[in-house]
Amino acid sequence: MKRSLQRILTTHTGSLPRPPELLPLLRSKDSGESVDRGAFESAVKSAVVEVVRKQEAAGLDIVNDGEMGKISYSTYVKDRLTGFEGESEAFAPRLIDGGEFPEYYQRFFASLGSVAAMKRPACTGPIGYHSKSELQRDLDNFKESLNGVRVEDTFMSAASPGVISMFLANKYYPTNEAYLGALADAMKTEYEAITEAGFLLQLDCPDLAVGDIRLPITALDEFRKNAAVHVNALNQAVANIAPDRMRLHACWGNSEGPHNHDVALKDLIDIVLKARPAGLSYVAANPRHEHEYKVFRDVKLPDGKVLIPGVIDSTTNFIEHPELIADRICNLARIVGRDNVIAGTDCGFGTVAGFELVDSKVAWAKLKALAEGARLASAQLW
Repeated sequence: MKRSLQRILTTHTGSLPRPPELLPLLRSKDSGESVDRGAFESAVKSAVVEVVRKQEAAGLDIVNDGEMGKISYSTYVKDRLTGFEGESEAFAPRLIDGGEFPEYYQRFFASLGSVAAMKRPACTGPIGYHSKSELQRDLDNFKESLNGVRVEDTFMSAASPGVISMFLANKYYPTNEAYLGALADAMKTEYEAITEAGFLLQLDCPDLAVGDIRLPITALDEFRKNAAVHVNALNQAVANIAPDRMRLHACWGNSEGPHNHDVALKDLIDIVLKARPAGLSYVAANPRHEHEYKVFRDVKLPDGKVLIPGVIDSTTNFIEHPELIADRICNLARIVGRDNVIAGTDCGFGTVAGFELVDSKVAWAKLKALAEGARLASAQLW
């Protein structure tokens, strides 16, 4: 993993807006409809080439494939793992603040569209990694797209055992821990293949800060216990991968809702830092969490860890001013050291294909502002 040794490096969380022509193909494939395989593969390959070049043009240093071939950052695994069958389940996330703001959520759910339509089968049998064809396609497409591109580093995202368990219900294993363990064993195949291909592995872990949306609201100690179980499963899955070849993304959900009951970073950071990945990507730009850089005044960053704070929000169409972005970077860098900070985004700009809270052109403008803000911060810090 590259570090910010001479200037603040830049990256993002993973998912980026898909081109319009790819969306109907992704939806048809996800729903099980007949899809022209050649047309689909060609569209995905073309989209990866385009998105890599856009990241380079925006000034990002550490880039990925934009998750072009996936319907979402989490449920894509249903096509790679055995044990998932049945019809989609209703999209019904747990809402701790739903009773406080019912009108807002009524409008929010009415806008979900492609999110509600995603296929979300349950686990009904033994889990295993049955096909590497889509994984190999993603690896090959990304490798080819990098020809002629000058960037500092590359990464590829994968769903964590915990986030899979959030969205694909367990109806087979006797306990949640057993389910997580089976997911961890199966996903090792994908995790290790990504690093063996030469890419950094990013593990998407919103389950750590969101909690399990299938469980009732619990006290903080129960929340922390659940997060610790998820971290243990994650560490089991990546036991054979060097920490500096991995980074973890944690967030409180990629929505612009109230968030007034989010667990505080100070109440979770000790557990998250026990995860093996060296990099920690987390929310640090939205108005509910921007102040939490102060946590690191009291929490010592372990040796070898690198923070990747979000310095632009991924849910609003405001384009942050580069000077604001520079302030956010410097606030943290002056606490934990400039070498230990890489500028990132709060979350993805295309976590579900076709459901974009931020207009695609605005998203790219925000990423350009991120790169400019990092240049300003570097001028101050070096």
